[in-house]
Order: sequence, then structure tokens, then C-alpha cells
Amino acid sequence: MARIVISLCGEGRGHATRVATLLEHLAADHEILVFTWADALGFLRHRFPPGRGGVEVREIPGLVFQYTGGRLDVFRSVSSGLDYQARVLGPLVERLIDEIDAFGADLGISDFEPALPRACARQGIPLVSVDHQHFLLAYDLAALPAALKWHAWAMGYAVVWMCTSAASATVVSAFFRPPLRRGWEHVVQVGPLLRREIRGAAPVDRGFIVSYLRRNTPFSVLSALDDCGLPVRVYGLGARERYRNVEFLEIDERRFVEDLVEARAVVAAAGNQLIGEALHLGKPLLVLPEGAHAEQSMNAHFLAAMGCGEFAPLEEASRERIAAFVDRMDGYRPALARVAGKLDGTDDVLAVIERHLAVAARGESAGAVGRAWPP
Repeated sequence: MARIVISLCGEGRGHATRVATLLEHLAADHEILVFTWADALGFLRHRFPPGRGGVEVREIPGLVFQYTGGRLDVFRSVSSGLDYQARVLGPLVERLIDEIDAFGADLGISDFEPALPRACARQGIPLVSVDHQHFLLAYDLAALPAALKWHAWAMGYAVVWMCTSAASATVVSAFFRPPLRRGWEHVVQVGPLLRREIRGAAPVDRGFIVSYLRRNTPFSVLSALDDCGLPVRVYGLGARERYRNVEFLEIDERRFVEDLVEARAVVAAAGNQLIGEALHLGKPLLVLPEGAHAEQSMNAHFLAAMGCGEFAPLEEASRERIAAFVDRMDGYRPALARVAGKLDGTDDVLAVIERHLAVAARGESAGAVGRAWPP
């Protein structure tokens, strides 16, 4: 039995879902200490409550997106990130050094969180980076529009590199898999990490749309969904009074998975994890990236290139746009049939982790073969 320390970004639910999948498999054989904040903190503490063997979840301060007038504010988000780096990151690294020393960590795993990689490097503890965001650095993004390629370059070297400056292995989890860039051949490419409920599901079509939306979604989108011709079940906005054909549901992991398995199609934010789960289940997608959220826009472009769905900027999600998707969504099923049931990357990631645990157990050094800065 090894002792593994994990940190993850607390913003949204994609990171938490990915890490929860790893915990499902690792907790039976290893002691695990998890550090996170915000959405991921509540999600993981609910799934792995205190007293449940093998996993302890602790809160740390972390980066969060900043919104102004209901829209992602890039300037405020960057400013907040710089303030975090200047005032919070250093003391947090010192705290984690103390806590992982007391825990006796053999291996670190980080999903887009900057403090643990620094603490592990200081203490000589091998670290495996498992996230989606490293695609910005490692993947050949030549197929993207010029503006998004510029955003990828800026975000990759200003943000992703800050989060993981060195790792013994770098794993990128994504529903798309373009070629790796020169100098990044060491990166391990895997599909989305799918929870057991998704991997073992038998998809059916109960004739409704399932939607996961961020809290800043404008009412015009909900009105457009109401007019799409199908019942809609919306998660992410909290429970509220039903709006004609639109039902609003509290986040409940079990029910959300059931609805995803039984939905005819998905209309949702353009997060990598949800797109991967829907593709695995063979569900056509209309994704709604926020205009200022470049990473979601990149995900949306790759989805469209696969022929498995389409996208519209959240701010342009009109009645006509959503109704048009509903009319043509069956046309995406041939492409979906080629990927459904074939995307799960969980076993590949677990193999990387177990390999590094074996190296650590022998007292050897795996080396920084997955460092986040090109060689």
C-alpha cells in the first residue's frame, strides 16, 4: 500500500469528476490525501465523506474565474491569478510541504493545481500530471482558427506552465487526439476518465434533452431551450420553478448520470469531461462555449471537426439555433457510432500511476520526463 497525495483545480466539476474516477480505483489499495477548493471540495467530500476508508479531502485556497455582469471577465481573472501567485502560492507551498511530509507521501498527482507540484519538487517526491489543459502546450492545434491558436499559446505558457512546472509524467485527458507537437512526444494521450456509472451504462433514448449550464447563463438561452420541441432537464442552475418545458434540477450525481444515459441529446457548456461522457454514450451534442472562454471554444471546434455535434457561442444561442440542432441531430449518429464506447482513458492513466509507484517503491528516480516546459 502506498500513500498518494492529489491536488486539483476546484473550479467547475470536470476536474473533480476526473479525480473521483481515479479515487474509485486507487482508494482500495492506497491511502490518499486530496487538496482542493470550491466546487470540487463539496463534490469530493460528498462522494468520499469523512470516515470512508482510504481518502481524506482537505481544503486549500485556489484560483477561481471572475465574472462581471454575468460574463467571464478575462482581465479580472488574470489579475486575480497574479495576486494569487504573488500572495498565496508561496505560503501554500510551505503548508503543503509540511502536510505531505506528515502524511508520508510516496507519489503526487496534480490536476491543474500549482502548489502541490512545487511542494513535491522541493521534497523529491515524483509527480504525475493528469489534466486536460496541457493540450494547450502539447497538442498540434493547427486546425484551430488563428485567434484560438493565439489564445492557446498565451494560456499555455502563462497559465498551464505556472500550474505544473515539472512532472515525472504528463498525461493529457481529452476527447480529441490530434498529433503531439515536436518536443512533446513524452506526453501520454488518453481519453476522458469515465466514472463507473458511465462506463457500465447501456444508453437509451427517452426523448428528452439533458443540459448542464453555468450559473451565468442568460435567460434567453433557457427561453430558447423551451422552444426546442422536446422536454429539457437543466442542471447547474439550482432547483427552481419549472419553466414550461424546462425542468430545473439540483446537482445530484446519480440522477444526472441516469438522465445523461437516457437523453436523446445534450445541450451544455463545452467542458471536456461532459463532452467525453456524452460521446462515450453516443449522444449528439450542441455545446455553448462562453465567448471569453477560449478553452471551451477550442473544445467546441474539435467536437464539430469529429462530426459528432455542433456549437454556438453561449451569447448567440437563439431559438433558431437550438431548434436547428434538434432537427439535424440524428445526422450525427454515424460519426457517434465510431467513437461510442471507445473513449475511456482510465486504465491508461492507472497504468502510468502504478508504474511510477513501482519506481518510487524501488527508491529510483523516474526523472522529469513529463516536464511542462518544452525541452
